[in-house]
Amino acid sequence: MAIPRKTMRDIRTLSGKVDRIANPYMAYMQITCLEMEKARRGRERASALQRIGNLDGRLRDIEAEKAALLRALAERGAAPGVATPGAAGRPTPPRSGGGFKLRY
Repeated sequence: MAIPRKTMRDIRTLSGKVDRIANPYMAYMQITCLEMEKARRGRERASALQRIGNLDGRLRDIEAEKAALLRALAERGAAPGVATPGAAGRPTPPRSGGGFKLRY
């Protein structure tokens, strides 16, 4: 059984194990990075809340418009799900399974 060769990657050092508290500048840098991330996340949160407010407003507008259209249909005497007289005489076009085709 051969002994594996040791390379530079196999040498163990303590260079990456410096305690952040031992060097105060490293701790302050970490605090600074955390504060910057906190500020960015705060702006992201405010933007997301604004978008949610815009979406909620649009959904309310859609429901109001839908209710107005249904009211107008009810006043004309057409109940939802009932075909109008003009649409009953029109045949439906045949459906093809292949999608649309272009001719050049």
